[in-house]
Formats: sequence, structure tokens, C-alpha cells
Amino acid sequence: MTKDDDTSETSFELDKARLREIRRGIDLATTLERIEKNFVITDPRLPDNPIIFASDNFLELTEYSREEILGRNCRFLQGPDTNRETVKQIREAIDNEREITVQLLNYTKSGRTFWNLFHLQPMRDHKGELQYFTGVQLDGTEYLEPLTRRLSQQIASEGAKIIRETAANVNEALRELPDANVQIDDLWRIHSKLVLPRPHKINNDSWRVIRKIHASGDKVRLKHFRPLRPLGYGDTGSVHLVELRGTGEVFAMKAMEKTIMVKRNKVHRICAEREILGLMDHPFLPTLYASFETRTHVCLITDFCSGGELFLLLDSQPKKFFREEGARFYAAEVVIALEYLHCQGVIYRDLKPENILLQKDGHVMLSDFDLSYLTSSDPRLVIPPSPRGKKSKKKNAPPPIFRAEPVASCNSFVGTEEYIAPEVVTGAGHNSAVDWWALGILLYEMLYGRTPFRGKTRQKTFANVLHKDLTFPRRIPTSLAARQLMNGLLQKDPESRLGSEGGANDIKSHPFFHGINWTLIRCMRPPSLDNPVSFTGSELEGEVDEDLEWDDFEAGNPIDYF
Repeated sequence: MTKDDDTSETSFELDKARLREIRRGIDLATTLERIEKNFVITDPRLPDNPIIFASDNFLELTEYSREEILGRNCRFLQGPDTNRETVKQIREAIDNEREITVQLLNYTKSGRTFWNLFHLQPMRDHKGELQYFTGVQLDGTEYLEPLTRRLSQQIASEGAKIIRETAANVNEALRELPDANVQIDDLWRIHSKLVLPRPHKINNDSWRVIRKIHASGDKVRLKHFRPLRPLGYGDTGSVHLVELRGTGEVFAMKAMEKTIMVKRNKVHRICAEREILGLMDHPFLPTLYASFETRTHVCLITDFCSGGELFLLLDSQPKKFFREEGARFYAAEVVIALEYLHCQGVIYRDLKPENILLQKDGHVMLSDFDLSYLTSSDPRLVIPPSPRGKKSKKKNAPPPIFRAEPVASCNSFVGTEEYIAPEVVTGAGHNSAVDWWALGILLYEMLYGRTPFRGKTRQKTFANVLHKDLTFPRRIPTSLAARQLMNGLLQKDPESRLGSEGGANDIKSHPFFHGINWTLIRCMRPPSLDNPVSFTGSELEGEVDEDLEWDDFEAGNPIDYF
């Protein structure tokens, strides 16, 4: 079990710059560069199946530079004593789009030979179409049997396991990156797709005015919106309060500059966010009303939440934390939102108070999906075990439970420092269990005013995440149920973590949430707080020249205008 903590709220002082740093999302999207093995990626859709990526370890092994091999076929590794029959087997595997593991003699740039245990594995997209080949090399020269001039069966078997695991990790990392064979301009096209209303909000006022534009035969564009004021700035863009001209209806507009997104390798992130937002139809998640591109920007139009960030509400409390009633309410709504995301195949990966907005009715809305991962989900009905003891009648048997979780795991190092799960830090691969870890951190921060593993440096924070025991400050009383829930959510082993087996149902049935009516939670009255939510209006701050058009600002930097 966990320990009580007699230390003060924090045992060290952090300057403002450090505080801003630790609350910002991390995105080391080039996961391929974190896989320290010898491998290349080729694109069979291009002539001669050229190399499009080579790992640093591969370059070190072969003595070539990246510039010398990119765009070339791998046959430059062959030499006079390379077995032609083995090369033919590899070629046939490529033609038949199948995997193969072989041993063959290869040559470095200087002519040095090495015995290569080689594995070729195809990677397909979600439609089953071939996208890439991953080729993994393992130098087995020192293990060669002198008589057979081959690896022993045991060594070959152990090596094959390593290179197949590497190929699987590379393929998973590739799925999180944009298709290298698609032009940048083509990637923006998803933002020009017409957004149609989904059932649950089709008749609200926001959709009513948007649908009038559709009915006129026009597309929703930047010209339809009048800028009011900035709402915030994130890792991939800025968010502004805008009004649909002549309607009085206000929205949040996220604007992302194309050139910056390309330079920072964020194009795939914002395209994934657009795709994820298009799936949403839930009271605690944003509605996408429109998306479009201009010459310089791509824009997303979503709900405006007048209550601001949960982070600011938490910080405004006299003691910087919520009473248990308030923490329970907000945590319960987050659980429902995460449950819906997981049903859609979305791993959120950036849960934190800054990304939880408060709607005008006081209920939550998760935001910012640029670090999220979209895959397929596995929906199923789980039959709970019958109560022990006497045979119960069928009518008293517990009803089946619906569960759907994302099926794929991923390897990207993403998230916010204090909220990152141990398996993300180690690079072991992660799934939706990282969201339940983040829920535990969120609950801890709401109840104690700080996160449990924050360190003076990022490295110290990560060391704490991996090795430090979970402790609870004695000076702030919390219920046993709350501490047990946090302990269950903050298990360092994801397989032991609460929610990893039964998903959201495991968490919803925890005693901490006793009294929550999950079906009617959006009808509940938000809790009374020491410092209540401060709702902001949509009034324009300062005067804006109504004759100005957005394109005037795009010619310079539109962000500066706000």
C-alpha cells in the first residue's frame, strides 16, 4: 500500500519558467529514432523499392552516411560472396508482399564482411494496402559456426525473436506518422471536408446557424467569422473566440500555421486531431462545426467554453485544491469522456487540468487532441460472474457490460511531464491504460493541489514516476476510498492498473464514486466550490475595425493581430 507524506506541499521552489515547462505537452513524434536497432524502411510503391529511412545504428554498422543510401535499393550491401539464392528468396518475398527471415553475407562501405541475420516485414495501412517494408539487420559475425559458416539453431532462433520484435516496434511507430508517399498539400485536404451534424447536437443553436450557410450552397470559411479575442495558445496553434457574423453565435477557432506545422513535423498530428474531432458526438467532448484551410492556415471551429480551464479554477481555490465532492464530480465526468474516446479507438494521452474546459452549465469538456492516437476499437459484451452462494435466478443476474477499448499500442513519447505514465517513459509501448494513469494524477492534483511525482528537473520527474512510492499528505484529509482509487490508478505496471482489465467499468464501480448516477450525470448540479466558476462573456474587448478582413492579417502574422 502507499505511505502518508509528512512533507510540505512541495519540498522545493520552482521558478515560473520551470512551472510553465512542466505543464506543457511533450511530443517526441519521431519514435523511429528512439529504436536503437539496425533497420531501414523502404517504400515499395516507388520505383526500385528505395530506402526512405535508416536508423543511426544501421549507418554505424554499414559505414554509409544517410545521404549515400536514401533513395537507393538495399542491394548495395551485396558483394561477390553474397548467396544469390538467398537474395532471390528476399526478392520473391517482396514480390509476394510477405515477411521472411534469412541469413546472408553482406558488405560494409569499406568492404568488410558481416554475417547478417535479416528480417523483412511488410507494413499495411488500415485498409490492408501495402505501404512499407521494414528490414531489420542483426550482425551475427562473432557467433558463426566455423564448419557450417552459419549461426547455430539456438543463436538464430534468439536473434530472429529480437529482429521480429524490432520490426513490430518499427511498424507501430510508422502508423503514427504521415504516409511518406503523400504530398503535403494532400494532407491538408481533410480540413476542407464538409462537416455534417451528428445526431445528439443537430438541433442546437450553433448547428442551426452553421446549417444555414450549408443551405445557401456556400462553404463555411474564414470570412464568415469575426475575431473577438484570443483564448489561448497551444503546442500546435492558437485558439480564438470568434463570432459567426450577424448571428451572435460564438465559437472557438483553433488556427494552425501550415509552414510551422511542416517545419515541426506536426502535420500528421493536426490531421489526426481533425479526424478525431469528426468522430465526436458526446456532451463532454467538443463538437466540430467546421474545418477549412486558407493560404497560410488550417482552422477548426468548435464549442466555446465560457468557464475556462479547470486548471485556473483549481488554482483560484483558497487552498489550491477541491473538496472531495468537487473532485469526485469532475473526475466522474472525465471517466465518461475517456470511456467514449476509448470506444471510438482514441487514446487521449494528454489529460491534465489545462485540457479540461468548463461549459456554461458547469460541466466539463475535454480539449486538445493533437497528441491523441487513433486506432480501431474492440467492442464486446462482458458477462459478469454470478453472485456466489445459492443459485440466483436469471432475473437477478447482473446485466452484461459493454466494453470497447483501443486495440493497438503505440510507442511515441508524448504527454505532459507530470502526467506521463511509466511505460511511456521507458518506451515499452503503451495503450489506453496511460489515460487511467493520468486520471489518477488528475485526481491527486484536485485533492492535494499538486501532482505526486513532480521533480526539480524533467529527468527527476521521470525517475520519480518510475521508482518513487505514491504518498499522501497527512495535512489534507481524504477518504480511504479516494486513496485506494488513486493507488489503483497509479500502479506502475499497466497490467495491474485499475481499468486495464475492465476499462471504465472497473473505475465507475469503485466505492469512491458511490452515489454517482452515471446515466444522468449531465443532469447533476455542479458542486459548490469555495471560489465558484467565473464565466466569461463573449463581448468584444476593445474596438475592431469592421472593414478589416482576415486575409489582411494573413499577409503578415494573423496571430499577432489578436
